[in-house]
Amino acid sequence: MNSPAIRETADLLAEAERSGKPVPPVRDRLPAHDVSAAYGVQRLNVERKVADGRRIVGRKIGLTSPAVQAQLGVDRPDFGALLSDMVVPDGGTVPGGRLLQPKVEAEVALVLGADLDVTEPNVADIIRATDFALPALEIVDSRIADWDITFADTVADNASCGLFVLGGTPAPLTGVDLRQVAMTLARGEEQVSSGTGADCLGGPLNAAVWLAGALAEVGDSLKAGDVILTGALGPMVPAVPGDLFEARISGLGSVRVRFSSEGAVQ
Repeated sequence: MNSPAIRETADLLAEAERSGKPVPPVRDRLPAHDVSAAYGVQRLNVERKVADGRRIVGRKIGLTSPAVQAQLGVDRPDFGALLSDMVVPDGGTVPGGRLLQPKVEAEVALVLGADLDVTEPNVADIIRATDFALPALEIVDSRIADWDITFADTVADNASCGLFVLGGTPAPLTGVDLRQVAMTLARGEEQVSSGTGADCLGGPLNAAVWLAGALAEVGDSLKAGDVILTGALGPMVPAVPGDLFEARISGLGSVRVRFSSEGAVQ
């Protein structure tokens, strides 16, 4: 994280978030095919936010759905950090101008009841560590103009994190087969996305295994209380002021968010 390229790229993305003005793609600022450099940019900006008083509350897994991978032209998952100021209450409203280019996707969230710090995790480890599951909306955002991103761009940009919304009824894993859940996402009265648990790396638990392993490779781990957004179950959908989204996930319930009609979402 001490390289000039990493620091300068982190500065550029941080300024885009502060100013509300997207920037050109950053991929050419980093060494070609150097995924660790892109994660170095992400880590530097997350550490800056923590130093400013924010708190890491979990992780998100991105690019787990073939539909979303096709939308963005990438072929593998990534991860980002969830921070305390990213949480929107169920049924809450996203203020106008809070995000640059928001898109909404529905997914399964896992909330951990125990630390998960094994080096070669498996599904049993995830199940033992998980306290409960919740329906979730992730509101992804990009500091890169026009969502013109490659894998390096989204990784550097904290996996295109924006905000997230958790449903309020916890479901123990003993009562639901996450691979079989069905998701529908509506904007107002119109269904705009759908999918199943199997569309997320074959199942949300598989995605969580991938995340735990990826974190272990960089000397990090998941902690009790962490939220894991396991990845989209269907295509993401652009949001504009005044939109109301509601996701329903069988066995888990529903979750809603509104975008304020006041102010412009760029």
